[in-house]
Amino acid sequence: MKVIQSMNEYGHEQIVYVRDEKVGLSAIIAVHSTVLGPALGGSRFWDYASEDDALYDVLRLSRGMTLKNAAAGLKLGGGKAVIIGDPQKLKSREFFNSYGRFINTLGGKYYTAEDVNIGASDVAQINETTKFVTGTPEVSGNPSPFTARGVYMGMKAGASVKFGSDSLNGKTVIVQGIGSVGYYLCEHLHKEGAILKIYDINPAAVDKAVQEFGATAIKAEELLTTDCDIFAPCALGAVLNTENVKGLKCALVAGAANNVLVDAAAGEALNNMGVLYLPDYIVNAGGVINCGMEIETGGQYDVNVINKKVDGIYDTTLKIVALAKDNKISTSKAADEYAMGVIKAAM
Repeated sequence: MKVIQSMNEYGHEQIVYVRDEKVGLSAIIAVHSTVLGPALGGSRFWDYASEDDALYDVLRLSRGMTLKNAAAGLKLGGGKAVIIGDPQKLKSREFFNSYGRFINTLGGKYYTAEDVNIGASDVAQINETTKFVTGTPEVSGNPSPFTARGVYMGMKAGASVKFGSDSLNGKTVIVQGIGSVGYYLCEHLHKEGAILKIYDINPAAVDKAVQEFGATAIKAEELLTTDCDIFAPCALGAVLNTENVKGLKCALVAGAANNVLVDAAAGEALNNMGVLYLPDYIVNAGGVINCGMEIETGGQYDVNVINKKVDGIYDTTLKIVALAKDNKISTSKAADEYAMGVIKAAM
C-alpha cells in the first residue's frame, strides 16, 4: 500500500511509524485531523497478518475518530494507533514505557487511550512516560461502560423509530462480541428484558453471559442469518458488506464495533432493504466522550456530567435518522454529512 497516496485518499495530516527493537515494539500512529483540537483515539494491539493490513486498519479507524469526535460535540480531532504483534507475548512495562515516549514526541498532537487488547493497566504504564493519554485509572478509568451505555441509548432511539417505542423489553438482540463493551451492553439489555442471543470467539465469555443473562449461544455462521429484532456487532469491524447483508433477518443494526460497514455501498444496501442502520461512530461514542471530557476539563472529572453527555447519544441518533429521511439518503451518509458539517463550521 502506498502511504502518501493513502493519506491523500483518506485526508490524513500525519502518519508516524515507530519501532523499538529492544522491547519488540512496532506501531503506526495516524493523525487524521486536528481541526477541532488534538487528535484523540485509542491504541489497538493486534497481530496483523501484514503491514498493509495494519496501515489499512489505522487509516480507517483514525478517520472514523475524526467523525466520531466531531459528531459527539468534542473539541478534539481524530487519530488512532495500531501496535503490531501478539499482545500475549509482547506486553511489559518497558514495552508500554517505550510506546509512551514515542507518543510524547508528537508534543500533544495525539492523545491515546484504551482499545482492543489495551486495558487500564496498560494505559497506566503508557502514562508513566507521557501525559498525552486519557482513560487513566486515576481519573476516568475504563471507558467500556460508557461505550456500552451510549450504544444502549442509541439502540433505544433507533427502536423508537423502527418499532414505535423505545422499550427493548421482549426484543431479541444478537450481540456479536462479549468483550468488555459487549458484556456491559448485555447487562443493560438484560435489565430491560431483552432476549439475548450471543457469540464470541472466547468460550468463557459466552458461558458467563449465558449464566448471568440467560442468553442463548449461537454459532459464528448463524450471526447474520438468525431471526432477531436487532443485530449488535461489538467485535472487530468490517462486519457487513453488500453480499452478506442479504441474509440479515433483523430490523435494526446498532453496535459498538468500529467501521461495521466494509464500505458505503453496504450502507446503501441496508437502506434499500429497509434495515435501519445506526452508524457505529454515532452510537459507540460514549467511551470517547468519557475520555475526551477528561482532556477538555483538565482532569476535573464528574461522572454525572459524563453520563448526561453520553445519554445525549439518544438525541443525536434521532437527528441522524431524521437527516437521512429528509434528504433521502442512507443513515451512514447522513452521519458523515452531520460530522463534516461540524468540522467545516470550525474551519
